[in-house]
Amino acid sequence: MSSPAPFRVLSVIPPMTQLNTPYPSTAYLTGFLRSRGFDAVQEDLALALVLDLLSPAGLAAVLERAEAVPEARRSPQVAHFVAEADRYLATIGPTIRFLQGHDATLAHRIATRRWLPEGARFRALDVYVDDDGGDPLAWAFGALGLQDRARHLATLYLNDLADVLRDAIDPRFEFVRYAEQLAASQPSFDPLAAALAAPHNLVDERLCALALRAVERHQPRLLLLSVPFPGAMYAALRIAQAVKAAHPQLAIALGGGFVNTELRELAEPRLFDFVDYVTLDAGERPLLALIDHLQGRRSRQRLVRTFARDEASGAVRWLHMPEPDVPFDEVGTPTWDGLPLDKYLSLLDMLNPMNRLWSDGRWNKLTVAHGCYWKKCSFCDVSLDYIARYEQASAKTLVDRIEAIVQETGQTGFHFVDEAAPPKALWGLADELQRRNLDISWWGNVRFEKTFTPELCEALAASGCVAISGGLEVASDRLLKLMKKGVSVEQVARVTRAFSEAGILVHAYLMYGFPTQTVQDTVDALEYVRQLFEQGCIQSGFFHRFACTVHSPVGQDPEAYGVQLQPLPPGTFAKNDVAFIDPTGTDHDAMGRALKKAIYNFMHGIGLEADARSWFDVRVPKPTVSRHRIARALQQPA
Repeated sequence: MSSPAPFRVLSVIPPMTQLNTPYPSTAYLTGFLRSRGFDAVQEDLALALVLDLLSPAGLAAVLERAEAVPEARRSPQVAHFVAEADRYLATIGPTIRFLQGHDATLAHRIATRRWLPEGARFRALDVYVDDDGGDPLAWAFGALGLQDRARHLATLYLNDLADVLRDAIDPRFEFVRYAEQLAASQPSFDPLAAALAAPHNLVDERLCALALRAVERHQPRLLLLSVPFPGAMYAALRIAQAVKAAHPQLAIALGGGFVNTELRELAEPRLFDFVDYVTLDAGERPLLALIDHLQGRRSRQRLVRTFARDEASGAVRWLHMPEPDVPFDEVGTPTWDGLPLDKYLSLLDMLNPMNRLWSDGRWNKLTVAHGCYWKKCSFCDVSLDYIARYEQASAKTLVDRIEAIVQETGQTGFHFVDEAAPPKALWGLADELQRRNLDISWWGNVRFEKTFTPELCEALAASGCVAISGGLEVASDRLLKLMKKGVSVEQVARVTRAFSEAGILVHAYLMYGFPTQTVQDTVDALEYVRQLFEQGCIQSGFFHRFACTVHSPVGQDPEAYGVQLQPLPPGTFAKNDVAFIDPTGTDHDAMGRALKKAIYNFMHGIGLEADARSWFDVRVPKPTVSRHRIARALQQPA
């Protein structure tokens, strides 16, 4: 008699996440399951889909669809693609191999600007043309920098093709935020249901074929779909739809960051036409309970943090037998085994050296601690498990994991993906790395708190730290206090300067539109940011619009922040962002345009001497901040 097939778990990364490195959720889960003796495998269908579409055969199929679009209805991008189709078909394969690091000498041809067809995305280079009409990229790369120059051009080429896919095949297509409007803060499942009931377009066809091949190859008993962002939800359900049709007996579970944040009050039974289970928060304990249930060792009622549809009534049921979570130091070491590490694409979207880290190079992703040790920021989802439950492993355990990952992958770059890596833990990590004489390169996110002294920054740099990101948010002491950020602008200046002087690049997360933020606050904040760039404290930054979420202190106690929440529309699906009325009446859209324009220029060393008001296209008041406030703060003792 033959032995029964093993209980195999297949974890899948659905489109779209990242193209330069695997999103880490499946690596975490696969490593954990293997540490407990389970047969676990993983697939990155986000990368697989892009490589399938951006191949000679994939582009030939795109061309067929594009040519079927009447000429009068073709966008300029599609018209250019059709006209240059032979060049695209000839260059796509070599360009992908170049971006995967397999054909470095191709950089010479790409850099000539004569080999790749150039569409609308290449117009961005016009901003760099010098007064003499010379090489538009000489400003950024100088006479050398051949590889980076070529990767930037190749990235623009791929972005042109993404525009073609959007205009000719699927209007929702993007490399990152694919169809996210169908899911993000969407109270009704109707938009997703309608999209999933529509006939397959080319992207759907290729994705479903890839998903079915993966299932047939691995023969799992349980399929896990990890949805970190709303831009991965549609594709996850397309995968589930195809798998359910072909393998109705296969159990499918949905989880991940988007689910944990936005589906906490899930009551939509139609979602369970596609998946069988939806789990919340850290996946280890719910997954162990689910496997026990599927193997007949645990009743359905004893599942942990899991939604399922009741077979009798058809209603969604919350099933939660309280059990302790798996301690952080017992979750095992992530594994990338089974993922095609040599096929990820090193892209170069932005020329800023700090900003490029998000898309350039394959980083092993690891977490120093679970949750956030501060967990007070009023804009953050501090009530949710991924923030609220703070646990850390010992430095020895972390470096054991690092050594195992380096041995498995052969790569020594790490991105620590913590909400805010604790300074004490980082100091211990640095000491242990140096004690073992283990050379790695790493970067991560921190709070710019005073614990990061020049001595600690030097120690982190010696341990391999190349870059740090952190939240300066509104760059206003009044609003930072209201946010309960626990830092001041001058303190941030001193901390970021300490990182910079240690040779560590610094990226500042910035925010506008926070409750009670006035036009004067915004102008003053921009002046502070200008000075931080001018003084070499930060090298990169990004302004994002404040969004009030139902799980944040602002969303739970709006009166304390001077705003009034607008009622959420009734719904049975996603729930996260909530609109609010701010009595200041500030036009934050107008402010945002100026802030984003200014910081883009600051990151390229442009406009650092300009009056902060010059970036606005509306009349704004003069900054109340002295133009030398940060310089003076840096001269004072900490």
